[in-house]
Amino acid sequence: MAVGLVTLMRLSFPGFFDLQVNGFGGVDFNTPGCTGEQIAQAVAVMRTTGVTRYLPTFITSRYDHFAACVKPFLSDRSPENQGFHMEGPYINPNDGPRGAHPRDAVEHASIDDFRRRQDCAEGRIKLVTLAPEVPFAIPLIEYLADHRVAVAIGHSDATAQQIREAVAAGATLSTHLGNGSARMLPKHDNLIMEQLAADGLCATFIVDGHHLPASSVKVMVRAKTPARSLLVTDAVAPAGCAPGRYTLGTEMIELDETGRVSQPGKWHLAGSALKMNDAVANTVKFTGLPIEDVLPMASTRAAEAVGCKAAGTVSATWDPERHRLTIDSVAD
Repeated sequence: MAVGLVTLMRLSFPGFFDLQVNGFGGVDFNTPGCTGEQIAQAVAVMRTTGVTRYLPTFITSRYDHFAACVKPFLSDRSPENQGFHMEGPYINPNDGPRGAHPRDAVEHASIDDFRRRQDCAEGRIKLVTLAPEVPFAIPLIEYLADHRVAVAIGHSDATAQQIREAVAAGATLSTHLGNGSARMLPKHDNLIMEQLAADGLCATFIVDGHHLPASSVKVMVRAKTPARSLLVTDAVAPAGCAPGRYTLGTEMIELDETGRVSQPGKWHLAGSALKMNDAVANTVKFTGLPIEDVLPMASTRAAEAVGCKAAGTVSATWDPERHRLTIDSVAD
């Protein structure tokens, strides 16, 4: 259909698979007491953005808090919920790499602690984000790989050697590469460059215009190639909502008028309010890649990274001049 000189494209593609969703539509997955109705509400809003499958994501917390947050999702057997992403608690405790995760809940890596959490989650943890430099991380990575749990490097200040050891042990992903790291890094010898160079790692990116500048997205996707680049939202409760204050677990967060989410009075980001259809549109805009090359980053390739399959069919309209992807319908 032509509108002036702009040709709108009608697209049909597999549903998006979001590997990192901390909350959505006003619902915080990291606060105990989430109800089935609230989960359904969050999923309904996600589906309007083209997401048909996702991993509820639980950030760094003590075991009791983790167990309380996971509990309502255990009875949620809707097809959208494909298992859990455990982001922490085995992360770097320092300001910068830790991001918005609570310092007092950070722990050393532990096979016993993971087993306890996996038992609590009824075996549904599909992805663990950890820092390779924390004590006992490498044995845990080997254990997770042996038990078919995907391992991502994130919230880290690892050396090049520690990253290489993590990949050799079985790590296959980088969580929101370019974020969850120290604010200042060496110019060349740093963990971002090392992960970009590691062909054994796929990288997830938050392409909201806040987490990464456009030029960084372009360069990083070129380095990883589209085949090893995945899109996530890292969405938190305010995604799909008006600006204001919300929660992320025990922390207060704020969505401002520009779409940026942070803890009040702090410089670092605290998740995003990104929608996956906008992540795809931004990636096309920032990289110059055709939309046909970008869509799999948010659907089939993301699903394959954790041993799952994309599902459902999304019909959408693509406006290449405005870089706008409008979801028209979602079918199972």
